Amino acid sequence: MAVPKRKTSRSRRGMRRAHKHLEAPSFSVCPRCKSAKLPHRVCPSCGYYKSKQVLEKESS
Repeated sequence: MAVPKRKTSRSRRGMRRAHKHLEAPSFSVCPRCKSAKLPHRVCPSCGYYKSKQVLEKESS
């Protein structure tokens, strides 16, 4: 069984985990209603995707 010869230091452990951080999601603007939406997804406020209506939104 492989066993490390020396204890891994906090610095070395931190360098190994440097890419494991959270990132905020990127938002794009809906060209139809100008609200924020996730890219490559249907707009939750108007229901359009690539100039086509995909979801039927109820008007209150």
